Amino acid sequence: MARRIWDVHYTPIIGQTQVDYMLGRFYSTEHISQQLAEGQRFYFVMLNGIEVGYTAISEVSPGNYFIHKLYLEIDQQRMGKGSAVFEQLLGLMGDLEAVRLQVNRQNLKAINFYFKMGFVIEQVADFDIGDGYFMNDFVMVYHPK
Repeated sequence: MARRIWDVHYTPIIGQTQVDYMLGRFYSTEHISQQLAEGQRFYFVMLNGIEVGYTAISEVSPGNYFIHKLYLEIDQQRMGKGSAVFEQLLGLMGDLEAVRLQVNRQNLKAINFYFKMGFVIEQVADFDIGDGYFMNDFVMVYHPK
């Protein structure tokens, strides 16, 4: 599923070579096992019993959460499903103070979605992910109203 979503969505933004690198690095069995051991909770987004997306969150300190992944198949976007998933994630976060995430600065579709959900840009940052690749991201934050 990650391959299908990333190939369609991220290749135009960061190129196929970096997509391949990031999928190989961040989605290996070893890396996902490490993410689980570090406290990330993974969830599939289901529609009529079919997986149409996935997400992963963690609590980094009491009341402060991080959304590591929030992806939907391209044909499931722009129909309110992302908003519904976000609302469900909020329900999993106890004593919520803030939620943060990183989003590629060229990923306008996702940035606009997060603005719609109430996120604001907190920081502009470049993250070295090895082999000469960088994630050029916005760190965005959401505070419950």
